[in-house]
This record gives sequence, C-alpha cells and structure tokens, in this order.
Amino acid sequence: MQLKQKYPLIATIIIAILGLSFFIYLFVDWQSQDLVINNPIINQVQTDDGTLDLKTIVHEAEKNVVQIEAKNEDETLTGSGFLYNEKGDIITNAHVVKDAETIYVRTANARFYPAAVIGIGDNTDVAVIRVPQLAGLTGLSIDRETMAEIGDEVIALGSPHGFQNTVTLGIISGTEREFTVDGFDYHNNYQISAQITHGNSGGPLINRATGKVIGINSVGTDDGTLGFSIPIIDVIATIETWSNEAQNDQLTYTSTEDLLSTIDSKQFMQDAEYVMEYFLDSIIIRDYVGAYSLLGDSYQSSTSYSSFREGYIQIVDMEYAAETTEIIDENHASVIADVTITKNQLDEEEQIKETVRYQFTIGYENDQLKIISLETLKN
Repeated sequence: MQLKQKYPLIATIIIAILGLSFFIYLFVDWQSQDLVINNPIINQVQTDDGTLDLKTIVHEAEKNVVQIEAKNEDETLTGSGFLYNEKGDIITNAHVVKDAETIYVRTANARFYPAAVIGIGDNTDVAVIRVPQLAGLTGLSIDRETMAEIGDEVIALGSPHGFQNTVTLGIISGTEREFTVDGFDYHNNYQISAQITHGNSGGPLINRATGKVIGINSVGTDDGTLGFSIPIIDVIATIETWSNEAQNDQLTYTSTEDLLSTIDSKQFMQDAEYVMEYFLDSIIIRDYVGAYSLLGDSYQSSTSYSSFREGYIQIVDMEYAAETTEIIDENHASVIADVTITKNQLDEEEQIKETVRYQFTIGYENDQLKIISLETLKN
C-alpha cells in the first residue's frame, strides 16, 4: 500500500523537474535573441533622429516673441523681446528701452500691452521688462548650461523695420567676440550669419537642434551680413535676480488707450493682415487653441471650440495671399485672402486641393484685435 502511494509522488516530482527545465530553456533562449517589435508607431519613434521640425520651432517661438515700442518725446524706438518666465517678464536689449518714457509690447496675436522696466544693465546691453497680462504663460525654454559652438545652426527672431516675427536662419560663425557700441561693452559674444538689423535687437537666438534660446540678438553690421548675440548663459543669473526682486505694486504702467488712439490707418491694415496670417499659420501647425483664441466673443459664443477644431482638422497645408485690405470704420478692417487648402478626404487615403476666398473682418474688442467674422466668398 505504501509502495503504491510513492508512484504518484515520484511522477509528480519528475513532471515538475521537466517543466522547470523547459522554462529555464525558454528563458535562456529568449535572453539570447534580439527583441523585435512590429508596432509601426514605436518604430517611428525609434527612427526619429531627435531633430525638431523647423515650422514647429518657429511657430512655438513666435508665440513668445514680442515687438517693443519704446517712446519718449523725441522718438519711438522699435525692438524685440521674448517672454521667458511665468511672471510676464520679457528679455530685451538695454539700448531699446533705456531712454523710454512709455513702453508697449505687441504680441504675436497682435495684442497690445503696456510694460515697465524691472532691470537694466549699465554696461551690459540687457534689460527685462514686465507685462502683467502675460503672467501665467510659460515662455521660451532657456539653455542655461551649454555654450554654442562654431557651426551650430541657429534661428534668429525679431521685428526688423516693424515687420513682426521675421525669421532668419544661419550658423554660429564665431565666438568670444569683443567690442563696444554706444556705451555698452559686449564680451564673449556669438557671431552669427543670420541677419540682425534695426528692430531685431532683443529677439531670441534659438538653437536649431534643441529649440532652446541660447542668445539675445543685439548688434548687426550695416550691410546685414553679420550679427552678434549675447550668450544667454552669461546673463541669465542677473536676469533672474531682477525678476525675483521686482514687485508689481512698485511698477507704473501707462494705458493702452493712449497707444490705440495714435494708430494710423496704414498701421491698422498691417495689423489686420498680421492677425489673418497668424490665424492661418496656427491652423497649418495644428495649433487650434491659438487660432480659436483670435476669434471675437460673438464668434466664439456661436462656435464651440470642438466644432471649430472639427472644421479644420482634415487640413494638411495652406498657401495664402492677402488680395485686398481696407478700413471699414475706425474699429474694423476687412482682409480678403485667397487660400489654397490641401486636406485629407474623409475615409479615403487621397488628398484634395482647393482654393477658397475668405473675408476676415477684424476689429477691436477690449482694446485688442480679434477676428469678428470669417466668411467664404465666391471666386
């Protein structure tokens, strides 16, 4: 009887040993083989070389680049700057704002805000101005650790000659450049092949590979062939000290009504065209939130964000040109543009292309430019 009870026990032990041996064999074999994953989404990530799309870099940067108008009794200086923190602080050049009695900034979506200086260099051409209405926004990403090297590809943004958010491409063509201009000492500057001219001063220099700010565009040669940029790594500690010490209740701002009352019809038409262009660029880059924010209150009340997004989500690309721009009244302008749209067809792999004529009615709401209406016209 005892012998019969041993046979099942022995058989169980033998089966357990064989099963364990089989699993050990599978594990060793699995460890020795390369892991192959056929998921196309994962393959796409693995083959990505890490280089950011140029359009994406530029569009994201443009959101945080502003045009600066610094006024006194004798003149108005136009420069550039860029938002860098969540306090509404904007980095620019000291020579842009040093003699200003009033300072205004014009954002990428054509909004106007007054600004106040919270820090300015005596010998270093760097300043920081604050716009409380921009508090809460993230700002551009700053490279606080790495010095650029000769040959690095760069993107320079600014508003040369009043043309807002102009982009030039180039490389770092020299480093450690030293010179003095208008009482400001420039040490350890980047020399860049991207053009720097009037109005570019204070704009960001961005590393093409990382999308991060590496410098402050400051000086250019008269012929526009060379530009010079202050390395952000050299001045960021001073900038952050100014930002941390500034108190909003100690700053004085002027009213935007003073600025809006001085805008002439030519400027109004330029601003209206710019709002139209920024709206379409936002659609191209699939920044539907940015595009929707440009719509006026009545437009938004009749069109939800989800339905707005649904109307544009199939669009792959756009090419556009403003045909006519005219003033309707002192608060409204009309911009008619021909837009060639490339979009996907629903439930089909093919794309279609069509040209549509749009009429943008653009006007002021709460002292800011908005798209009041958008209509499709017959060609």
